[in-house]
Amino acid sequence: MSSETAIQQKPGHWPTQGNTRWAIPLETLVLTGIPDEAVPYYEAALESLCRTVGYFREPPLEETWRLEGVWEQNGDEAALSAALALAAAVSGFDAGAPERHPTEAEGWLARTVEAFPEQALGRRFTIRPTHLPNPRQWDRLVLRLDAGLAFGSGEHESTRGCLLAFEAVAHRRPRRILDLGTGSGILGMAAAKLLHRKVLATDIEPWSVRVAAENGVMNGLRGLFRAELADGWRDPVVRNGHYDLVFANILARPLCAMARDLATHLAPGGTAILAGLLGTQVRMVLAAHRRCGLVLERRIDLGAWSTLVLRRR
Repeated sequence: MSSETAIQQKPGHWPTQGNTRWAIPLETLVLTGIPDEAVPYYEAALESLCRTVGYFREPPLEETWRLEGVWEQNGDEAALSAALALAAAVSGFDAGAPERHPTEAEGWLARTVEAFPEQALGRRFTIRPTHLPNPRQWDRLVLRLDAGLAFGSGEHESTRGCLLAFEAVAHRRPRRILDLGTGSGILGMAAAKLLHRKVLATDIEPWSVRVAAENGVMNGLRGLFRAELADGWRDPVVRNGHYDLVFANILARPLCAMARDLATHLAPGGTAILAGLLGTQVRMVLAAHRRCGLVLERRIDLGAWSTLVLRRR
C-alpha cells in the first residue's frame, strides 16, 4: 500500500492535484511526563497545529502521560512555541521542547490501531475499537471505544481486574452505582449495559468527562450513563446519597486518602471495587479501608497490579 493512499484524515485535509493525493512529509512531536492536570492544556496546544493527537499513560506507575501529535515537517515553529508556552503558563507545568521523530504517513495511526485490538474480557464483555466493524454479538456485551484514546481501553491490568471483579458481584444487582475517576467511562458503561441501571461517572478532569460522555452516547447509554465533573467525594453531585457499588480505579495514595469518604457513602452491604494499585501497595490500601470498617472480599492479581473487592458490613 502506498503512503499516498494510506493517509487517513478528514476529507480535503491533504492537498490534492487532480485525482492524486500527495503524501506530505510528517513529523511526530512527543511530550513526556505530563501530569493529569496539564494534559488538557497541552492537548489543546498540539491540536491547534497537528493533524492528529493521542495521549498514552506512561509506565511503570502510570502517573503521567505521553502526548504525541503528528504535523507536517517544517511546520509553523513560532506558532508551536507560542502554543506550548501558553499551555505551560496556564497549567503551571513546563513540558519543555518536544522530541521529534520522522513519521511515515500511515505509521502513527497504524501503530495506534495495532496497539488496540478487539478484546474479550471475562465471560460477559467485548471491548471493540471504533476502527473495526461492529457486527451484532449475541453472547457478549460490546463496549465501543476510540483507538485514539489509550486510557481506559481495557488493556491495562487495572481495568481488566475491575471488570472481572464486577462480573463476580453483578448478581447482587446494585441499584445506585458510582464510577469514581471514570476516565474513558469503560467501567461505568459496563455496569449500565449489564445491569440496566443508571450510573453516575465522575472525573476531576474536564477532558475525561467529555470523552466519557461521548463514549456513553456512542454505546447507546443515553439516560443510563451520566458523566459529571467532580473532585472525588468533595462535590455535592457525588456526596448526595449512598451507593451499592463504587468503582475507583485511581491510584493507591488517593484511594487511601478517600477511604473514610468511601466508607461513609457506601450503603450497608455495598461493594467497592478498588484498583490502580500495585501488589506491593495492597497492604497500605487495605489497612486504610479496614480502619473505616470495610472488609476484604476478594483480591485479583494481574501482573504487577491488584484489584480489591471490599464490602461494608
